[in-house]
Amino acid sequence: MPKAFVELDGVTLLELSASAARRSGVVDVIVVAAPPELLDRAAALVPDAVVVPGGAERSDSVRAGLAAVPDAELILVHDAARALTPPALFASVVTALRGGADAVVPGIAVADTLKRVDADGLVRDTPDRSELRAVQTPQGFTAQVLRRAHDAQADATDDAGLVEALGIPVRVIPGDAMAFKVTTQFDLALARLITAQEH
Repeated sequence: MPKAFVELDGVTLLELSASAARRSGVVDVIVVAAPPELLDRAAALVPDAVVVPGGAERSDSVRAGLAAVPDAELILVHDAARALTPPALFASVVTALRGGADAVVPGIAVADTLKRVDADGLVRDTPDRSELRAVQTPQGFTAQVLRRAHDAQADATDDAGLVEALGIPVRVIPGDAMAFKVTTQFDLALARLITAQEH
């Protein structure tokens, strides 16, 4: 099933993410982009949200969400798989936007040494990890900038990449280890362990 509908202690990642956004005190409207066959389920899980059909690619889903909030001034794009993201991180992103940034992403320092590897599996170089950050969500944007970025380019691994392509600076603020993405079975086990310890 889609990751957003996986459960932690009987609560879906989608519900946990929506709850964190609400508790942040800075989110007025929640828009959920869900697979077309799961629209009713998403609406039942997050009844106060606007639920829209997601697209084939991530950027298609973001564009569908943007269309649902035509009058918004600030937009946060969040991955429901980062279900344990603290509410304070949402607030920090909005604070940075209100402070004058057009695009803001949370990021944490990279602990591992990273290697750039070619198609043959050979190391090309070793980037200086002091300059690297693992980027998280929510990513925040002025609505005007995010709409421009999506109009200009079809797809990217994150919305900040689309904004970067326009030459607009993206500010990085401190992220949070709890905003990790539930992608693998290990991640899911870690999330379940953390959730169990909180109760």
